[in-house]
Formats: sequence, C-alpha cells, structure tokens
Amino acid sequence: MSTFASALYAVSAPVLEISLLNALQLVLVIVAVGAFALLFKPLLVGIARAMVLVVRPKLSREERLARQQMREAQALKRTLGKMDGVSPSNAAELRALSTRA
Repeated sequence: MSTFASALYAVSAPVLEISLLNALQLVLVIVAVGAFALLFKPLLVGIARAMVLVVRPKLSREERLARQQMREAQALKRTLGKMDGVSPSNAAELRALSTRA
C-alpha cells in the first residue's frame, strides 16, 4: 500500500466509524433547529432589532431634522466653493439664498 493511500485511510477512518443512527440523529437535530428558527423567526427578528436599538438608539425627530439641515448646509457650502471661481454672480446669489434658509 502506498504512503498516500495509508494516509488517506488514516484520515478517513474516524469519518467512516460514524454509525447510521448517529448520522440520523445529526440530521434530525439540524432539521429541528431549522424548524425552530422558521417557526420563531418573527420573534427572533424582533429580539435582534431590540438588541440593535439598545446599542444604537433611534434618533428623535428633532435630531434627524438637525442632521438633514446640516447635510444640506454642507452641500450648499461645497456648491459655493465650486461656483466661487467659475461664476461669482451665481455664488453671490447662492449665498443670498442660503441666508434666507
């Protein structure tokens, strides 16, 4: 017998010693866990969402509005910076619009 064949037999010997009953039990456990997960999926998803909210709470309406206004102001500043060298009159008009907002 060659060295490769004996090494293959030595590695696969523990795998071949699994009885049919043990394999059947393993399959049944996997099926039971899958059925449990499928049956309680809404509950598990709710628990996961609650855990996420504990770690990172949802922002209040005022905080969301403040963030949106900050993003809009930053976008306007970027636009002003780009327009300043290209068209000073348009940049001045944008500045006037930004002071009203």
